[in-house]
Amino acid sequence: MKTGRRLRVRLGVRVRFLLILLQLLIFNFSLLIETPATIRYVSKTGNSTPPYTSWATAADSIQKCINICEDGDAIYVANGVYREYLRINRIITLIGSSMDSTVIDGTGLSDTTVFIDQQTSFVLSNFTVLGKGLNIGDAIFLYSNLSSPYNQPFEISNCLIKNTYNGIWVGGLLHAKNVIIMNIKKGISINWINNDKISIVENSIIHNPSFYGIDLGKGLYIIRNNILLKDEEVDIFIGIKVALTQSFIIQNNLISGFNDNIYVDIVYDTSYIINNVLTHSGYSAFTNYSTGRANLYNSIIKNSSYLGTFTLPATKVDYNLFYQNNRNFYYAPQDGDSNLINIDPMLVNDIKPSLTNNWDYHLQAYSPAINKGDPSILDPNGSRSDMGMYGGPFGEVYTYQDLAPRPPRNLSAIVDSGRVRLRWNKNTEADTSHYNIYRSLTSNFVIDSTKLIGSTTDTSFADIIGQEYERLYYKITCVDKQGNQSQPSEELMVNLTSINEYPTLVNDYYLYQNYPNPFNPTTKIGYKLKERGYVKLMVYDIKGELVAVLVNQEQEAGYYEVEFDANSLRVGSKQLAVGNSIASGIYLYRIEVIGEGNIPVYTDMRKMVLVK
Repeated sequence: MKTGRRLRVRLGVRVRFLLILLQLLIFNFSLLIETPATIRYVSKTGNSTPPYTSWATAADSIQKCINICEDGDAIYVANGVYREYLRINRIITLIGSSMDSTVIDGTGLSDTTVFIDQQTSFVLSNFTVLGKGLNIGDAIFLYSNLSSPYNQPFEISNCLIKNTYNGIWVGGLLHAKNVIIMNIKKGISINWINNDKISIVENSIIHNPSFYGIDLGKGLYIIRNNILLKDEEVDIFIGIKVALTQSFIIQNNLISGFNDNIYVDIVYDTSYIINNVLTHSGYSAFTNYSTGRANLYNSIIKNSSYLGTFTLPATKVDYNLFYQNNRNFYYAPQDGDSNLINIDPMLVNDIKPSLTNNWDYHLQAYSPAINKGDPSILDPNGSRSDMGMYGGPFGEVYTYQDLAPRPPRNLSAIVDSGRVRLRWNKNTEADTSHYNIYRSLTSNFVIDSTKLIGSTTDTSFADIIGQEYERLYYKITCVDKQGNQSQPSEELMVNLTSINEYPTLVNDYYLYQNYPNPFNPTTKIGYKLKERGYVKLMVYDIKGELVAVLVNQEQEAGYYEVEFDANSLRVGSKQLAVGNSIASGIYLYRIEVIGEGNIPVYTDMRKMVLVK
């Protein structure tokens, strides 16, 4: 009797235990089933009825919609200007209808327009985000638990960010793609302690930051396929700044116009700067104080006002091309076996880049930078890497354009008895073949085969005169190895009747046509001085009002070239400006040369066209 009762008790306990265990299993399994995310809507035309799950009931405020969201929800925002600042502490996806037309406008509001306090992920796409103002706060600020191993990146894509101090400030992981940042002090600042995950910035544009384009702190980073530009005469320090960083890769970027285009202070592991174009730096294209850890390969470094590279001795600098830098190296291997030194890279349109002009840094056919990168790095088509921003595995496969050479410049002549010896500057294109020399008895002549008097591979040519002439007119063209012929040089007139002593140098004053023309916003103006003189080169609008003074100084005889930048017309710049901005249209540039005794010896004027 007792035995049967004990058996029933044991069976009851076991059944209850099994039921409890089954309930726990069902409960735990239910936790593994993801609750479907709710899609919510924001629009200026909805009736703003919670839970905002249709366009008809859409919230009239983004923050209203955020406030009722659960983790995993998605919010779609219709076009419109939303005058508010956002506070986000949920894992949500926020998607605008259009980067151009969906605007989060924080002008004059909170110091931070979008504040994200989260431990996992947040996605922002297709918005314009306006900060409080240029000198204060952040357009987007992300704060997270930096030591959390569960952190996922803040993902931002297809956004325009402007009018703030910091464009994006992230204390955590960041994945930024197709982002445009402008009118800011700092573009992107990232600081991340956990070194097993990588922050990525790619396919983005940062324009005219006053301090840093990208500021990298602790963490791992890939900075790829971006354009960082300074094209205004403002006080800008650094394109990409690296300090206390574990490791980084900077590749396939264009960085132009900063005091230091890339500045590396401290980095703990080997890092690479690969396949970039670093141009028009005020001090150094690449400055590296981290001994032997940040290395430069496959890049084109050009037009640096002071230094191509300022690096410590152990830095590896190889398979790069250096061109038109005031000085190529400070420390580092001065002539690495595979560096190309003082060689024209032959870019398609080699002008100072801006957001509005037609610069093109693809390589021309027969560029010396083709297939001259590190042989261990391959282009997407499997060939050896090109140098520059379009080379390497993340570069482009494209057809190299076979362009004609540039016209020869600085044509002069020495007249001796019975001959005229012409001289000109050597063309820098690697595929230059020879020069054609044309002569006529009339000015402003058109070159053709009847005017061709000779060809030479040299930069001088002796024209033996078999009869007496009063005046002769000469032009030179450059021909490449494929037979492409340049436009002719300036025309040089030799007045033989005015020469009484031999030899006599004929090296006249000349104002060249600007190139490119039309232009936007930069163009180059060349001129030639026969003798030392005081030179003024000025730009006027079509009404004759002074726009800028480009040159105002004493200069020796020779050939000169100055850049006119329509976006840099401000007091205190190298161009003494009368106004701060100019519109599209026809402009005039005029040269005046005052010789000895304060006597005017040359003046000329030409037209140029600005197209915005």
